[in-house]
Amino acid sequence: MHGVEAFELVLILLALVVALYWLALRLQMPPATTLLIGGGAIAFIPGLPAVSLDPELALVLFLPPLLMDGAFNTSLGRFRRNLPGILSLAVGAVIFTTLVVGMVTHWILPQLPWAACFALGAIVSPPDAVAARAVLKGVTLPRRLVALLEGESLLNDATGLILFRFAVVATLSGVFHAGEAIGGFVVVAIGGAVVGLLVAALWIFVVRQLRDTVLIVVTTASLGWIAYLAGEAAHVSGVIATVAAGLVLSWHYHTLLSAEIRLLGNSVWDIMVFLLEAFVFILIGFSLRGAIERIGGIEAVPASTMYVVGAVVLTVILARFMWVFGSEALLNIARGIGVKRARPLGPRQATVLSWAGMRGVVTLAVSLTLPADMPGRDLMLVCAFAVIFVTVVVQGSSLGWVIRRIRPVDEDPPAKMNMPTIEATMARARMAVVEKLAYAPDGTLIHPLLLEEYQRRMVFMDRYAEDSSAAMENLRPHFDVLLESIVAGRKALIEAHRSGLIEDEVLHELERDLDVEEIAIVFQRGE
Repeated sequence: MHGVEAFELVLILLALVVALYWLALRLQMPPATTLLIGGGAIAFIPGLPAVSLDPELALVLFLPPLLMDGAFNTSLGRFRRNLPGILSLAVGAVIFTTLVVGMVTHWILPQLPWAACFALGAIVSPPDAVAARAVLKGVTLPRRLVALLEGESLLNDATGLILFRFAVVATLSGVFHAGEAIGGFVVVAIGGAVVGLLVAALWIFVVRQLRDTVLIVVTTASLGWIAYLAGEAAHVSGVIATVAAGLVLSWHYHTLLSAEIRLLGNSVWDIMVFLLEAFVFILIGFSLRGAIERIGGIEAVPASTMYVVGAVVLTVILARFMWVFGSEALLNIARGIGVKRARPLGPRQATVLSWAGMRGVVTLAVSLTLPADMPGRDLMLVCAFAVIFVTVVVQGSSLGWVIRRIRPVDEDPPAKMNMPTIEATMARARMAVVEKLAYAPDGTLIHPLLLEEYQRRMVFMDRYAEDSSAAMENLRPHFDVLLESIVAGRKALIEAHRSGLIEDEVLHELERDLDVEEIAIVFQRGE
């Protein structure tokens, strides 16, 4: 494909992303589902050039920034508290699914080597971080359930990728040593964490030396890719390296970077993540055409293969239910014999957790990296696409309905301080500083208006902490006036610029000030 044609295709895909995303919002469907179906349907339009997704490029391009985004937005406190449950899902459930899918596949196709069957299991076993994030955006879940799903999506890709590599080597070489595999798994995982921490430490050092806002934003946005590539270059887990770097970033982001950098960086990051998430699902749909053509078309797939595909899809879904509810049973037994740390989720949360097992970019990319001489390669490709399609379209689109029907209850105790309380605490801290600095060393009041303003704010915040709804109801008319004044100020600014009375730099500087003020008011207003 010519360079200009490739660029035109990117623009066409961007237009499709906008159109399909808009359609998803209108239909109140998960955007991931609409993008996947739309991409798959559009790919078969006659005359449209084939779009091939290089598997190695897909992993490097899409996975690191989206994992970084997930790690950055993960609650570290809840992550630590729920780490045993997260590891159970990210390691235990992935290994269990790999084994069950491998056994079912070998039972149906005994001529397929065991290692190849387990390679198929490793391909379809890890729920995808991108798919989980895309689907969970539109639903409300208990905090512990969110922590489990987010934590699982950060770590399970590493488990699936490591298992896949061991299975492929065992299939092609005919040799497999369980002890070496377990030892290699531990080394790769720990090594990934170490590399991620070292890359994050280097990022902290570099950011402290830089003084330019744009350079700091670019450096920070590149952290995920750098950590992933560094991990892969060191022959450890790039996924775990990215997650470790992302957790460090989330811890230092609020103290190391200035407000201006965070404001710009958040805007850049939100747009980049939106485009990557949207493109990955539409490209998965487009890749379906290439995979079907590689196996000779749908008509070339024998009926017996379709039975295997159906069995694999069903096994993937059921294996997750078996693991989650099996773990629930063990936790209930432990709770019954007096183990206080054992905290079962309960049947409602366990059902939602079991149903939220969407697969996506990792399953696709890994399946496309299968060696040409891999036994059962065509079958694995068909199974991978079937699992992605069913889990994203069926489970993803119905997850909101399942949550509404089951109505899982958040049983975790609330935080010790709610929003109004911490806002009142912050107001008191700011008031203490203003009260101290409002007077000169000789006791003369030098900032009377500022002191009066913060005293009024302090009184309001105390009322707000006591009854937030009543306080906000009385304050909204005040915010409405402020917003109207900003509209008038912006109108006067633009008129002055269009009349040639001020320079462009003045327009941009004052417009930014008005925008920041407006955003602050809108947030305070509760919109």
